[in-house]
Amino acid sequence: MLERLIPSCRSLLGAAAVLLLPLSPGGAIAQGSRATTADYIVAVVNTELVTAIEVQQRLERARAEARRAGQSVPEEDALRKQAVDALIDERVLVTFARDNGPKVDEQELDRAVTNVAAQNQITLAQLRERLKAEGLAFARFRSNIKDQILMERVREREVSSRIRISDPEIEKFLDDARAAANEEAEYNLAQILIGLPEGASQTELAQRRALADKALARVRGGENFAAVAAELSEDGNKALGGEIGMRTQKRLPDLFVAAVRTLAPGQIAPDLVRSGAGFHVLKLIDRKDGAIGRINQTHARHILLRLSDPGAAQATGRRLDDLRRQIERAEKTFEELARQVSEDGSASAGGDLGWTSPGNFVPEFEEAMNKLELGGISAPVPTRFGLHLIQVLERREAVIELKELREQARNQLREQKFAQAFDEWAKELRLRAYVEFREPPL
Repeated sequence: MLERLIPSCRSLLGAAAVLLLPLSPGGAIAQGSRATTADYIVAVVNTELVTAIEVQQRLERARAEARRAGQSVPEEDALRKQAVDALIDERVLVTFARDNGPKVDEQELDRAVTNVAAQNQITLAQLRERLKAEGLAFARFRSNIKDQILMERVREREVSSRIRISDPEIEKFLDDARAAANEEAEYNLAQILIGLPEGASQTELAQRRALADKALARVRGGENFAAVAAELSEDGNKALGGEIGMRTQKRLPDLFVAAVRTLAPGQIAPDLVRSGAGFHVLKLIDRKDGAIGRINQTHARHILLRLSDPGAAQATGRRLDDLRRQIERAEKTFEELARQVSEDGSASAGGDLGWTSPGNFVPEFEEAMNKLELGGISAPVPTRFGLHLIQVLERREAVIELKELREQARNQLREQKFAQAFDEWAKELRLRAYVEFREPPL
């Protein structure tokens, strides 16, 4: 199920490993994308080759991306080194994935190939012809897509297995979460304010305190708080019985929070609270404690189309927009289209992701999902996995147990360590790999 879209599922080397032919901005497979210079072997990596044409294509793509972003292009030698290093890293990872990766289901592979054709607005037969014109056998093209899927899965498995999260780390994470939750606690207070003029004399101070003491004694003796507030309070809310209204802890004076923190709803603070404004008699009407175990869960489903190439985003987005229109016009159901085209493990379930808690999905996905009304369908949402259509089916409030809280903490801590662990793993793979650089032919 797209590894549940947990944040630790990262894109390879910061972007998808590009093994497919480049796509033109219009969505069709680029024609004439071959370099005009003669091809030769730049490097041998395990059982794979890096060729001059591939390096040239990578250089052209890097220059185009820099121009689009308004960035300066690095010097030629530096840019070429970056391109060669990236291609070598990809070959190292793909050869490891082939030897160590799980089996890729043929039906899943068929769906991915079909989606590449659809994203380029051509049929499968036309895709075969375009590939043939580019000099790439369809079987090789299909194998490249399989390699991409393998690399993503092997990377997730291998890197996750290297990350160790200790119990003290989890406890600190939960302690920090509890502290943050406490700041979100809400209180509904009522007060009787006996004001104190600025620069009041000792006599005035004693008189005002005596009046406040009497008010406190009356309400603690059983008199109606709202009635006493209406009679004596100098607060602007006296007509409302002194009720301030529900506010978060951060919006209340620390003195007030300290005075009512241990009270139960309906209780009156045993002592007066002195502030710059005067003397306060406080009553806790209601409270809503912040709790890390109380969460809002979402039941959603999605359709995922992976990007065969960074340049394919525009075409893939158009296809998802078309799928959304089909659903909105009731030509097809979301579930039906998910089963047909989604490239996620949830496809067989109609894209259903089940009930999920905050933090289960990557931030971009979760942010878009949280903005949706029930039944609404998102615009195409880009994440490191590709583009998604998302539909929210249900929402509910839930209380989760400590065991699940600890597991959520473990997942988020793993995500924080994932990038460094991946870098270390990739470097180790390259050190163990056979890499032979070849000189260009004379």
